[in-house]
Amino acid sequence: MKRLTFAAIALVLLSPAAVHGQRGGSYDYFAPQREMIQRGVQAILQCNGLFTGDRTPEQVFDQELAYLDPVGTAEGGDYVVDRERRAVAIGAPGAIPVMRAAFRDGIGCVIMAPDQTFDDIAELPIQTAPPLAGDPSGMAWPDGDIVADMGLPAGVDPVALQAASDWTFERESEEQVTLSFIVVQDGQILHERYAPGVNTVTKTRTWSTAKSIASTLIGMLVDEGRLDLDAPLPFGWLPENAGSQETDPRRHITLRHALNMSSGLYPVDSWGMEYATGSGFSYWAGASSVEGARNRSLMREPGTFWDYENYDTLLGVYAMKLAIGDPQAYLEFPRERLLDKLGMRNTFLSTDRFGDFILSSQVYTTARDLARFGMLYAQNGMWKDERLLSEEWIEFVRTPAPATSESGNFYGGQWWLVPDDRTDVPSDAYSTAGNRGQYVVVVPSHDLVIVRRGLDYGRQGFSQWDMTREVLKAFDPVATNNR
Repeated sequence: MKRLTFAAIALVLLSPAAVHGQRGGSYDYFAPQREMIQRGVQAILQCNGLFTGDRTPEQVFDQELAYLDPVGTAEGGDYVVDRERRAVAIGAPGAIPVMRAAFRDGIGCVIMAPDQTFDDIAELPIQTAPPLAGDPSGMAWPDGDIVADMGLPAGVDPVALQAASDWTFERESEEQVTLSFIVVQDGQILHERYAPGVNTVTKTRTWSTAKSIASTLIGMLVDEGRLDLDAPLPFGWLPENAGSQETDPRRHITLRHALNMSSGLYPVDSWGMEYATGSGFSYWAGASSVEGARNRSLMREPGTFWDYENYDTLLGVYAMKLAIGDPQAYLEFPRERLLDKLGMRNTFLSTDRFGDFILSSQVYTTARDLARFGMLYAQNGMWKDERLLSEEWIEFVRTPAPATSESGNFYGGQWWLVPDDRTDVPSDAYSTAGNRGQYVVVVPSHDLVIVRRGLDYGRQGFSQWDMTREVLKAFDPVATNNR
């Protein structure tokens, strides 16, 4: 299995054309930070793999850590696994700090600061809300996990559906590892498949699919009038060093700008700086996700330039926190308003060590819970007889960000859209997307939700639109439109 070291990644990213202000230089001044962050990546992934996903050490090293050059092996090395405290420490003491992560009930693993030890675990956030009532093993889908064998509806070709499943699992590239695949039509699971060692309750990281969950929660507050898409972000979001909240040019950034990935703020997560600065510190090194998102200067007029930034999402999440007001209500909001409503019992929304949701990436969940999430959108925001999300909000997330108009209209409000140059899938489809192949695709014209979970590594390259094309070969358009 080919593994990419952070050093190798840095050599690619630090080409003269990729680094601001560097003319022919090749020295990686951020190498110590990359090494610290690499240990933090392993700490979070190894901790969550063992204690959130209940995976074996062998599975964790073979899959969760496959894209790293990890410290040690499944048999041991320069790391500590404390099963009593459900925590891990990566690396030996030295010039590069030991990085630690600890599991917290209802949240998953939280990364600790370099100067913290296992003695500080009790200070980390914890989710105290009781589990959702009821035993899902005795409840019918989608409230529970009993899936009735109702056969395939008319107009669905079982051979073509199996072929789409085989296409998803039997990849030509060894770097594409499919864990699970679900196809839902009109709320009914038509096809469900898992890789060996994976089942209906296996939790893995959503990566940036979490952004679409964040957008959903934010949308609920917009629906209530507690946030406004086109008003400036809530008063108080600017950092303390801004000076005057009334005159700072960043005061014109709106929620729409942030969710459209076009805030105009300095790009700290791209242009060769992945895993070196920016959100890497809050994801993997114990820094505050809020402070990192707020402390960026304005480079461009908001709304004029699309740049994929984790911190733009986290600005929206911070706006959600400001709108809710009470810190405890903020922590309970996702469970109360979304997860429990949909029966997403196996979903953990993780926080940084300060109790702020890292809803740009750090969510652990199952394929079935993501299918439930996709169904909310396929049902136009309705769940049973209750409206959880307005049709207006769904229209917003499906509307291309203005800054993408000249490059294919491929992105909306924290959801990805079918690019203009794709004519082999319905233009109304839209999708979450997360690193290593995490996709929830909604196809309204076919009443379809498609979920694919992966642990891809290396160059990856799995296309959710190619997958959608293959799945749709199983569906008779006439039968679908007459549902």
